[in-house]
Amino acid sequence: MNLETALKEAMAIEGALGVAVVDYESGLSLGTLGGGQGLDLEVAAAGNTEVVRAKIRTLATLDIEDSVVDILITLGKQYHLIRPLISSHGSLFLYLALDRTRANLALARHNLKRIEAELAV
Repeated sequence: MNLETALKEAMAIEGALGVAVVDYESGLSLGTLGGGQGLDLEVAAAGNTEVVRAKIRTLATLDIEDSVVDILITLGKQYHLIRPLISSHGSLFLYLALDRTRANLALARHNLKRIEAELAV
């Protein structure tokens, strides 16, 4: 699936507020969809780049030979899911913001995994 289709499929996840595909080396978004007032996806993408970099750096420092599957940030009203695409897409990650009152976190994680598997960038 191409980037545009992947973004649309991620936004179809129940409770989705916004989605981005981000390069964590540069901090730049390759594409975004959704967002709006209260959720600037470009700012969120840049900020979450630091989260991904820190986690990867920490694993290396601890000499843990494993990879990050996903990172969950729980806010009062939102979930923020970060899914690095390291295995097949270099330095990219999927970022999905969800409304906590409408989202099914387990289903959202499952759908992001499927989208990752089908994404061709």
